[in-house]
Amino acid sequence: MGRYYEEFEVGQTFVTEKRTISNADILAFAELSGDHNKLHVDEEYARNTPFKTRIAHGPLGFAIATGLSYSTGLFDGTTLALLGVEWSFTAPIFPGDTLHVEMRVKSKRETSRPDRGIVERDFNLVNQDGVVVQKGVMTVMVKRTSFNEQTAS
Repeated sequence: MGRYYEEFEVGQTFVTEKRTISNADILAFAELSGDHNKLHVDEEYARNTPFKTRIAHGPLGFAIATGLSYSTGLFDGTTLALLGVEWSFTAPIFPGDTLHVEMRVKSKRETSRPDRGIVERDFNLVNQDGVVVQKGVMTVMVKRTSFNEQTAS
């Protein structure tokens, strides 16, 4: 079970496991999204771009960041909703890059409903060289233990 609202403290940091981005990941995302931009799927074309090779789709990096966050188990079974995202793409993600997420609890606040609270998290998606390739803030609604304990009695 994931953590409840009361178990998060502002300033807490968490580091996820790592994941290497493969050519297959990029091609599968192109199929799933319908975005077949040559920058992502055509190596010959991409050689003539400022990147000199293919790069991953920006939204693929975001999707990987959410998956890595979930893999921590921190939000498994306690998340009620994703409320908002602010996201920046700061450097390219290349096939073969190994990424992880560094996540920090930015803020938390109670809601008018006793069964939930809001947790705002800073995200850095970081490659194997320590470069932040994407960053942002995700806000989630999570269950509260105090409410769950009262209803279990």
